[in-house]
Amino acid sequence: MSEMVKQLRDRRQNVWEQAKTLADKAADENRAFSGEEENTWQSLNAELDALDARIKSVIEGEQRAKDIEDSFSKLSGKPKDAGAPQGQSKTQEELRAWARGEGGRVFEVKPTGPVDFRALSKLSGAAGGDTVPTSFYDRLMAHLIENSAMLQAGPTVLNTSSGENIEVPKTLTHSTATVPTAEAGAISPSEPTFDKIVLGAYKYGILMQVSSELVTDSGVDLEGYLSMQAGRAIGNALGQDLVTGTGTNEPRGVTIDSTLGVTGGAGVAGAFTADNLIDLHYSVIAPYRSSSSCRWLLRDASLAAIRKLKDSQGQYLFQPSLVAGTPDTLLGKPIVTDPNVAAVALAAKSVLFGDFSQYFVRLAGGVRFERSDDYAFGNDLVSFRALVRGDGALVDLTGAVKHFIGNAA
Repeated sequence: MSEMVKQLRDRRQNVWEQAKTLADKAADENRAFSGEEENTWQSLNAELDALDARIKSVIEGEQRAKDIEDSFSKLSGKPKDAGAPQGQSKTQEELRAWARGEGGRVFEVKPTGPVDFRALSKLSGAAGGDTVPTSFYDRLMAHLIENSAMLQAGPTVLNTSSGENIEVPKTLTHSTATVPTAEAGAISPSEPTFDKIVLGAYKYGILMQVSSELVTDSGVDLEGYLSMQAGRAIGNALGQDLVTGTGTNEPRGVTIDSTLGVTGGAGVAGAFTADNLIDLHYSVIAPYRSSSSCRWLLRDASLAAIRKLKDSQGQYLFQPSLVAGTPDTLLGKPIVTDPNVAAVALAAKSVLFGDFSQYFVRLAGGVRFERSDDYAFGNDLVSFRALVRGDGALVDLTGAVKHFIGNAA
């Protein structure tokens, strides 16, 4: 962790302590916030959000600086890819040669083996990023994950070489044990019930344009630029559908098939309470709660309300992270935020919780890059098109992922 990031995280912790002190005072006096206290509370929460954004920006800036330094190291005769394992995906030099028009129209980028999407979400030294050469595919996928909460949440990712439909079993109910049976008595049969889902390969793409000078200048980290632009754009588009997609001509989002866990109280405009979140937490059975992919999923705007909530012992449900690269927690489980999750409202599924490894994401055929010198010939720009095909659906409908819904009454 750099000194700047450490200072920002220390400041974040200090602001959080101020917010807790303010909320504790009102709670101890058994009263609501005064007008001045409410303004202070909102100001502190706004600063927390700003610090979160600043920390993320600094970490990304430091990574970009490292990428640029690696590029210049290659120019000085110390290539980053020296000693890379045989079979590693195309190098920066091959990518630049293709971008100059020396390698045909299409540039296929595929993983060379199993892909650890959890590790890719960081690409930091702590996650091993400094010890393993980073391929172009890995860098693009890291940016894609950063812009998709569902890919951050630890789903099961299926990488296939082609895009034909694949069938995946879908669990509807589990077997149940019978009540105590008398000696020699018949045991009632109980079998799990299954269905199937079909995972296709919906196309997501982005068109980028780069000056010819940028393509030919060997001092520019072209690999980093293309991977960042493509990963972010595709991550935003695919990520939205993995949360709210209808399943018709797009992935089936996790909110569509999540199970009702808790319904909010009447007369509170869909808002949740501390008890609601505790009940939602324990509505998911222990085998799912103990999964390493067990998470909370909600939008950023809901966090301000959650930061005020305490349990019956006066302990805050929300706990800020003090370690760079690790998420904040709610009742001991990581929080992942996504703007596509519904806002707090009547009949809205505003909070999801459960084992997100039971959500399957299918990625087909790697990443396809195509280039054109003709599309923007008059502006001396090289046009690049990046295409990714994918799909997704929840495969365990027995309660692996549950939601809170605002009272519709």
